[in-house]
Amino acid sequence: MQPKLFPRKIAEHIRAGGSVDQETACALAGFADQQTLWATADELRSHFMGNRFHLCSIINARSGNCTENCRFCSQSAHYQTGAAMYRIVNREEAIKIAQDNEAHGVHRLSLVTSGRFVDREIWKELAELYAEISEQTNMELCASMGFLDQERAEQLAEAGITRYHCNLETNKQRFSEVCSSHSWQDKVATLTTAAEAGMSVCSGGIIGMGETMEDRIKLALELRELGVQSIPLNILTPIPGTPFAELEPLSVEEVLSTIALFRFINPDAVIRIAGGRQQLGAEQYRCFSSGANGAIVGNYLTTIGSSIAKDIEVLKKMGFTL
Repeated sequence: MQPKLFPRKIAEHIRAGGSVDQETACALAGFADQQTLWATADELRSHFMGNRFHLCSIINARSGNCTENCRFCSQSAHYQTGAAMYRIVNREEAIKIAQDNEAHGVHRLSLVTSGRFVDREIWKELAELYAEISEQTNMELCASMGFLDQERAEQLAEAGITRYHCNLETNKQRFSEVCSSHSWQDKVATLTTAAEAGMSVCSGGIIGMGETMEDRIKLALELRELGVQSIPLNILTPIPGTPFAELEPLSVEEVLSTIALFRFINPDAVIRIAGGRQQLGAEQYRCFSSGANGAIVGNYLTTIGSSIAKDIEVLKKMGFTL
């Protein structure tokens, strides 16, 4: 039997070892006092995760000409978006980005490639780049390189990659509305393969793609079921030329409520605010008093992010340790 439906009562239930089901999460989403929901989510964050803030950054290691038809993505070859196209990032540029991020206190760095998977030739060059980044910095290394088989997953782990990223993007039921060239299950299979190779996994989604709050709740529950401990939340940046170009942006309040619900459902996970937060302007920092405790900093794949120095300044003032 669920406890009385009030955010603080639900939080007590969670702190005592309970969990939130879909019905309760939907009722929380409809709770009249959303400010209390946000504040209580932040209290859960503090209780389960403390005040440490988790910083990571990404490098667009291979850009454009992707075979997949994800309807949000500027890098898909199915759409005319004017996104940059290159086979592999310049090695010196990548090293410089990595060193600059480390100097600012960023903990993790991921190389991200467009496309369904990385072929042997590209992987050889990326492995060399990873080795040089590892030699030049002390950052934890991550990868986001499409779908994995056992061989590639083991190669990544042997190269020192400790975490693999593959976003579910949206819940299983709705996935075909977002992408039809691969499936939700393909993504789950990659996460499973990465975990079996000894890497931790990072997976989240994009909000603002026309989904309902209930759709987001289903995604949060799926991530919990998969045991994901690093959950990036992206806010859709509508890209001209993509099928989602004309979608209306989410309000700040809806973003905050989504973050809070993800925290209620995944109380002991790192919830990272990723691409799209720059659309919220100064209001973006409210995300970190509504349950989030991580962020991708610097620039994203094809959009400009916030200043790392500005992010760190504000986060420290909010009481986080980096």
